[in-house]
Amino acid sequence: MQLNMFHQRLSQLRMAKGVSARDMSLSLGQSPGYINAIENQKGYPSMQLFFYICEYLGVTPSEFFDPNNPYPQQYQEIVEELQALDAEQLQHVRAIIRDLGKKQ
Repeated sequence: MQLNMFHQRLSQLRMAKGVSARDMSLSLGQSPGYINAIENQKGYPSMQLFFYICEYLGVTPSEFFDPNNPYPQQYQEIVEELQALDAEQLQHVRAIIRDLGKKQ
């Protein structure tokens, strides 16, 4: 991921969580415009604050930097639920996923 994509990814993950930049800033203990400033390419968070951002968004740092995973929190939840299924149930889920993929 290129550095200038950091800002876009932050915005994407924040919106996927359904929270405003102001609310996220305040939740992180920052000024109301902090996240907005980062998203508008006016700087980067400290490393410590980056880890807080990841925790707030429910993603790992690796997931944050993976542009091919637009909804990492939802993927994590799905994987956790899949782990409780048996082999036959997994085959059914796989068939459904394949069918959904064909309709795109």
